[in-house]
Amino acid sequence: MTLTRPLDRRTFLRASGVALGLPLLESMAPALARAASVEAPRRMVTICSTLGLYSSSWFPRTAGAAYEATEYLRLIDRHRSRYTLFSGFSHEEQSGRQPHNSEITWLTAARRPGLDGFRNTVSLDQAAAGHLGYVTRFPSVVLGTLSPQSQSFTTSGAMVPAETSPANLFKRLFLQGTPEEVEREARSLNDGGSILDRLKSQTTALRRRVTAADRRKLDAYSEQELTEVQAWLDRPKPVVDAEPPTDIADPADLIGRIRLLFRMIPLILETDSSRVVSMMIHDHGSVPQVQGVSVDQHNLSHHGQDDTKIAQLKRVETEIVRAFGDLLADLQGRGDASGSLLDKTAVLFGSNLGNANAHTPVDLPILLAGGGFAHGQHIVHEGEHNAALCNLFVTMLQSMGVETDAFGQSTGTLTWS
Repeated sequence: MTLTRPLDRRTFLRASGVALGLPLLESMAPALARAASVEAPRRMVTICSTLGLYSSSWFPRTAGAAYEATEYLRLIDRHRSRYTLFSGFSHEEQSGRQPHNSEITWLTAARRPGLDGFRNTVSLDQAAAGHLGYVTRFPSVVLGTLSPQSQSFTTSGAMVPAETSPANLFKRLFLQGTPEEVEREARSLNDGGSILDRLKSQTTALRRRVTAADRRKLDAYSEQELTEVQAWLDRPKPVVDAEPPTDIADPADLIGRIRLLFRMIPLILETDSSRVVSMMIHDHGSVPQVQGVSVDQHNLSHHGQDDTKIAQLKRVETEIVRAFGDLLADLQGRGDASGSLLDKTAVLFGSNLGNANAHTPVDLPILLAGGGFAHGQHIVHEGEHNAALCNLFVTMLQSMGVETDAFGQSTGTLTWS
């Protein structure tokens, strides 16, 4: 039998919120038959500050390794050798129905967000999570500082709701529930037949592209994978040397909320509860509890070149960047003989807006830390049009073991040295 094109393990099925990666089929590319590596697992974290970062306080004036740190970068310059800055990168056609619609496509690159006929595509984090499947208790963890809105989308374009409560997250990750709670969770997962029926129905088109042996393997696979999901319910949750966090009720304490969620990320990764984490920093619609700030962040981002507003905006963003620097320090400070958590975790930080004052979704502030990449530089793409940010996404997916040479609007793989 001759196939028109090989399958790869990036193809995966979804039903009722369960993400299932395909088994290794004989119809897949031979390169996928390589033995699994025993090296420490690779991880991915994405963090988006949706109201941008004031450009002149973020972007260095020169490219290369000898750039002079700007106002914001001085806050994290102690980590310079562990991150790379990118200028001149974005997604195309990101102006939508609403001026902030680009925030829902930062991780997907789907064009024309919010306009007629728009349907979102799979996000970077969920592509990685779909590849990994249930090797961890949670294929991905999606976080938000204010509401369930997130930037994480499944292959069908459905948004994955964000967890906003560090206390609830800690409970789900590390506190063993009562027998009644465990049983209730099992029932919610395994209304089993209905999930299996939907998963099997999704293989119909796939079955026509594979060999008879592969079809038999697919018939058995969905049930096997669901069994592995259920098995996590019977395994004890990891014990951590950390006090359960107390949620911050006041939305005005933007920085406090960010820091609480940032403290959870190293715990998630260190316990291998998940290898994929995404976090969205929202507009909180209230005056942030930052000294010297008297206007809400959204209005400050539309400063109209007013020096007073810019000064206040920079105070807020300074605290966001400072908190991010502390997250990098926490990740660098944890690990084992094979290296730090940061060494094995690709951390993407930036925004969907290059100029929030004008809602401009180009020239985005982008930083990639850790993950075993060569760091310490400012990579600048110069030209009339921005380079495809998705090229960096392809590189990140490949570093996670995803066999792919394309994602979203990519034109290739982004490499630097």
